[in-house]
Amino acid sequence: MEQEENILGKEKISRLILKFAIPSIISLLVNSLYNIVDQIFIGRGVGYLGNGATNVVFPLVAVALAFSLMIGDGTSALLSLKLGEKKKEEAEKGVATGIILSIIVSTILCIVSLLFLPQLLQLFGCTEALKEYALNYGYIIAIGLPFMMIGISLNSIIRADGTPKFAMASMVTGAILNTILDPILIFVFHMGVQGAAIATIASQFVTLVMNVLYIRKFKSIKLNKSNFKFKPKTATKIASLGISSFITQMSFVLVMSVENNLLGKYGANSKFGPEIPITVLGIVMKISQILNSIIIGLSSGAQPILGYNYGARKFDRVKKTLKVVLFTSVTISTVAFVLFQTIPDKLILIFGSGDANYMEFACLAFRIYLMLCIVNGIQIPSGIFFQAIGKSIKSAILSISRQVLFLVPAIIILGSIFGIMGVLYAGPVADGLAFIVSGILIILELKNLGKKTVKSEALIDDTSTDNILSEHTVITVSREYGSGGRYVARLVADKLGIKFYDKDFIKLVSEETGLSEEYIEENEQKRDPSVALDNVVYNGLSNSDELFVKESEIIKEVAKKDSCVIVGRCSDFILKDEKNVLKVFIYSDDDKKIERATKIYGLDKEKAKKEIRRIDKLRANHYKYYTGRDWKEYSNYDICINSDIFGVEKSADIICNMVKTKVKI
Repeated sequence: MEQEENILGKEKISRLILKFAIPSIISLLVNSLYNIVDQIFIGRGVGYLGNGATNVVFPLVAVALAFSLMIGDGTSALLSLKLGEKKKEEAEKGVATGIILSIIVSTILCIVSLLFLPQLLQLFGCTEALKEYALNYGYIIAIGLPFMMIGISLNSIIRADGTPKFAMASMVTGAILNTILDPILIFVFHMGVQGAAIATIASQFVTLVMNVLYIRKFKSIKLNKSNFKFKPKTATKIASLGISSFITQMSFVLVMSVENNLLGKYGANSKFGPEIPITVLGIVMKISQILNSIIIGLSSGAQPILGYNYGARKFDRVKKTLKVVLFTSVTISTVAFVLFQTIPDKLILIFGSGDANYMEFACLAFRIYLMLCIVNGIQIPSGIFFQAIGKSIKSAILSISRQVLFLVPAIIILGSIFGIMGVLYAGPVADGLAFIVSGILIILELKNLGKKTVKSEALIDDTSTDNILSEHTVITVSREYGSGGRYVARLVADKLGIKFYDKDFIKLVSEETGLSEEYIEENEQKRDPSVALDNVVYNGLSNSDELFVKESEIIKEVAKKDSCVIVGRCSDFILKDEKNVLKVFIYSDDDKKIERATKIYGLDKEKAKKEIRRIDKLRANHYKYYTGRDWKEYSNYDICINSDIFGVEKSADIICNMVKTKVKI
């Protein structure tokens, strides 16, 4: 780990970006090309109605992808967390539960799709002319959903196991096979859209088989039959870890459904009819997804570089990395813009030809809907930049702004005013608004970059160690903000002559990782709910996750080395399986907490009340997320003390007496 961190902080930035970005770009492009290849051969072998049919089936595929990414990314994040905590057995059980969950969910979705496909297609905007093609294509795709979903979930887990090349190879193998089978089944065997669907599920089956065979070759864990027991709590944890992937993908399903329905509605009132707009805009969106895949892959490759150097307070490298990413992204999107504006007819002909109305609408769609695609080169990297530096709320805003906050309302409003042309103009409106928001946020962030400093109170070994205990003992102290719990913990350490650890972990983590103490202090023990909206599809662990893993390692190390008192940081849970650990929770009445906060921290009464509520909520969220337990649940602790009743001195004496009853002095 130390070597990689030194590279991130010292290696030439352009070289680092290439190293991290290329695998990510290739994986994303393979995913995008999977669907585009089908459309190319269907358009040439069946016609644009066949392509229109695949577009109304695509939201079903996107729903399946949302669930498989949620399970796969959630399981891979859980694997990374548990391995970081040195809990290999829990990691094995977590992966097994993730695999079982993918089998269950994919089977349910397959059955639901087969039973209700006509109704689902209607929901996704299918017209009467597209219905037969869509049903023929959709039923076969529905049968193959388990192949696709389990394969994608396993792919994410394999990447987390440290074998991204194999994960990429299995995806590329499937994509190549799909490209080979499509023309054979469509042109040689004249199977039309059904042939394309069979080619797709056959390719996904091959990817699945390759990934299943890898299970026996896991490097970080070993799975056996005893691991494969479904754990509902673990499944819930997996879902929470992967929820960002699910939300991101489902927002695309929402856009596709609204767009298809309104394209059909307003297209029917135009000379183009309902089918041409549905077909063409579906193709346009998939072509634009190639552009977005390159930009997302590039930005994701820069993410660890941005995060590390921001944490290490190397702000010049942060700015330089961001500058390289933005310049490259804008250059790529500019090239795409020129192509969309100058040769839209050539691009659409790749997917087969149509009548004059078809070609006219295709040119309009490329030129209008993608009019501001250049700004995607700024909006997409901005969201990933904020995720990398731990600004969850800003990242969440940028992640959902374009699709959900701007595009869907723009389609509805402009469509109702201008009809089919309004739907097309919704694209640049959403792109423009998302660009303005991202531009403002990133300018403000760069303007203040490095100006804010946090005074660290981390002091190592600042406690007397005239240990009066004859046996190794660790005391963990969790506490409400303003309860005096930290002072109680310090008194216990002083009275017993053992080490005291609280903010000391900030310095220890800083020494281990190279990240600055200020950055760690700002980001540790904080799990804001908005983190769940971060797009972490291409980065298994968030900033909070990585800090938790590292602090867990250090907590176990210091707990084994010496008798000590450890404050917070889920230490009661991290050390729950260790012997001679006394777990304490200190709480207090609201009025007393406010009184302490006003005296100690100099806050006025109203601000103290809000700060207490905010910090306790962050601590509770953090504890719940990493332990699966409620922070204030008394059964988590050996003793819970109201510091108001006994006072801090007496509370410390009570804890010391409990220790003395267990240990010979």
